[in-house]
Amino acid sequence: MTNMKKNFLTTVLALGAVVSLAQTPPQPTVLKVDPVHSVIEFSVRHLVSKVTGNFTGFSGTITVPDPAKPELSSVTFSIEAASIDTRIADRDKHLRSADFFDVTKYPDISFVSTKIVSKGNNLYDVTGLFTMHGVTKEITLPVTYDGRIKDPWGHERAGFSLKTSLNRKDYGIVWNKTLDQGGLMLGDDVEISIDIEAVVS
Repeated sequence: MTNMKKNFLTTVLALGAVVSLAQTPPQPTVLKVDPVHSVIEFSVRHLVSKVTGNFTGFSGTITVPDPAKPELSSVTFSIEAASIDTRIADRDKHLRSADFFDVTKYPDISFVSTKIVSKGNNLYDVTGLFTMHGVTKEITLPVTYDGRIKDPWGHERAGFSLKTSLNRKDYGIVWNKTLDQGGLMLGDDVEISIDIEAVVS
């Protein structure tokens, strides 16, 4: 084979490799929620004060196809309803019953994103389908991106946080008790605070 033919073949192969690389989409980054370093908390009015609690069992995945275009990302999240913890065993048992979460019939609370819109300054409106107590509604969550860092063991971690409120009656959780002097024992609006630490898998 002449040098001219060799050079031509080398050029063709090099061009083919460049085209192949250009046509191969980058692999998305997948972050998995670290439940050990994440918190889901809630509070609801009880008489003249508030009851607070959290969920200890949950998992989630954040898929980022292109870091430069976070609006293309997606989120899935699932909470084990039976993992509710208000630090009072009898109250937690009541919350797991058919009066409230009915965890035997509805074991999971879930969220699946459908749209993400950047609001600037690391703030995002994350819209998706939220399912609780067998009822699914579209909601928009105000999420703050708290940054990304490499931990001492070389793992990439990212932080996210949000505060929002939900009306429990919208999801068929309606139990209450009328007080002798009037009024109701429990409020309807539940304040929710979530702090997430996710690890690149």
